[in-house]
Amino acid sequence: KVYMIQSLQPETLIQLAQQYETPLYVYHAEKIKDQYTRLKTAFRDTGAVFFYACKALTNISILRYIKDLGANVDCSSINEVKLALHAGFPASRILYTSNGIAFSEIEEAQQLGVIINIDSLSNLDKFGAKFGHDYPVGIRLRPNILAGGNIKISTGHDKSKFGIPVDQINKILDVVKKHGMYIRDLHIHTGSEIQDVEVFIGGIDILFEITHHFPELEFIDLGGGFKVVSKPGEQETDIVLLAEKVGAAFAGHPRKNGKPLQIWFEPGKFLVSEAGFFVTRVK
Repeated sequence: KVYMIQSLQPETLIQLAQQYETPLYVYHAEKIKDQYTRLKTAFRDTGAVFFYACKALTNISILRYIKDLGANVDCSSINEVKLALHAGFPASRILYTSNGIAFSEIEEAQQLGVIINIDSLSNLDKFGAKFGHDYPVGIRLRPNILAGGNIKISTGHDKSKFGIPVDQINKILDVVKKHGMYIRDLHIHTGSEIQDVEVFIGGIDILFEITHHFPELEFIDLGGGFKVVSKPGEQETDIVLLAEKVGAAFAGHPRKNGKPLQIWFEPGKFLVSEAGFFVTRVK
């Protein structure tokens, strides 16, 4: 059972438990809205676009609510893509980035018309051979940056399975040139629970060194991983400071065609981790 509430008082949970019985999941809609508003407000001068990383919580009511707030959605599997479509997201607002999957799943994502990132040379080559320049695609890179709350949630270090190592840029360019591919975005995700904003700036610096290789580039996707407080004494990511530093970095990197690169982020846990309650009875 799932119940969405707009305002929360402690007695509300008890009333809901009595009305709907337990076990019961309750989500505080206003908290999700507040978190999204924080992001939009902090990054208002940058034009940043946010994709909710739905692996954090794929409840259909949550997806519909976040869609109505104006956020896009980031999916890690083809089933999440289908769920996002079912929730009402148009294909143009769905980002699909998956790891270690068969090319057939990427083909299915292409047939659904969503935005695609590819994270292996073999699948990039297969995609280019089949679609050439006809379908824009992004490349997920591994920046070789160690960051995150612990090694198990660090996804950008030099032994991570996620993304094509950035030092293989020449191999990437060979594949892109061979098939005449339309590379629309470059993507990195260094990990989860990142408190240090300089991690994101370091990733930007790495990407800016190679953007000139991709003349049709439109977006830079910096992933997510914003730190949220889960116990006393912790400090969350300073979103305002991050926005200032990211905005300054992109302002100093004009494109050759004069068109600025758009900034993408994929917040997941940041939006929903403080909004959920599991209500049950203890006898």
